[in-house]
Amino acid sequence: MYKNVLVAVDVDHAETGRDALALARALCAEGAEITALYVLEALPSYATQYLPDDHGKAQVKEYETALAAELGMPDDIKVKVVTGHSGATLVDYAIAQGIDCIVLTSHKPGIQDFFLGSTAGRVVRHAPCSVHVIR
Repeated sequence: MYKNVLVAVDVDHAETGRDALALARALCAEGAEITALYVLEALPSYATQYLPDDHGKAQVKEYETALAAELGMPDDIKVKVVTGHSGATLVDYAIAQGIDCIVLTSHKPGIQDFFLGSTAGRVVRHAPCSVHVIR
């Protein structure tokens, strides 16, 4: 059983996030911590120069609120939103937070995934811990 579980969720597909949270709860030891993490793609610097300085922080807060609402405001889950590239940011967050299991969903791979690799594929290859992928 795991003590610190990270569940990668997408605000636009909260129904799959609920499935991942259910699996995470089943994998947890008593008293474990579960974090639902959404990675907000970082805007390119040429675009951010035209936005207010606090735009990034406001956007993260907005997504955290939306994610918590979509997941049903669970008391036992810590909701977190960070910016970056999905695959790399999930792995970096897992390393920084001492995560011992990552739970994420994956779509069925298409031909483009064999050349570029999906987020789930990148996490599986580079994560420092166990990874459970739901299809």
